[in-house]
Amino acid sequence: MQKLTRRKLTGMILAAACAWMLPLAKAQTPSSAPTGGDSGSSASSGCDLIVHVDGLRNAHGVVGTTVFNSPAGWPENNDKALRHGPSPIVMLPTGPASTKVWKGLPPGDYAVAAIHDENENHKLDRNFFGFPIEGFGFANNPGVGMSAPSYKKALVHLTCPSTEIEIHIQYR
Repeated sequence: MQKLTRRKLTGMILAAACAWMLPLAKAQTPSSAPTGGDSGSSASSGCDLIVHVDGLRNAHGVVGTTVFNSPAGWPENNDKALRHGPSPIVMLPTGPASTKVWKGLPPGDYAVAAIHDENENHKLDRNFFGFPIEGFGFANNPGVGMSAPSYKKALVHLTCPSTEIEIHIQYR
């Protein structure tokens, strides 16, 4: 296993979680042709991936999620993300949370990452030492040590009509 520095780990998490930095209109238009080799399915066909995000420390900002349909680019190459975009934070009795619905995806396997973008600057902010100061998480909630989890560890199987997953945000 390759040893990674804190700066490289932060860069990998930043790249995966910030893939949604492309124009918001493109990310939220269901019929737009997503990047990453999607077969061109529209919102009227396919399955819905429902991403619930909890563990947020406050209700400031938005939650950004990104969906990959291939290990190519995971989690570093933002151009390889299939879908990406922000969702608002709401207050629930259990605390701040967010839900993003990705419509019209073909059934199959996808890796998902999320960040709590508290200041809405479209990136995972970090401190002087390179540690994230905003929250992040991945599908299946794998442990994150000195490297981002592998594509396989963040993989979920999407079936129709919908599949729901839960990502618990963590802070360093």
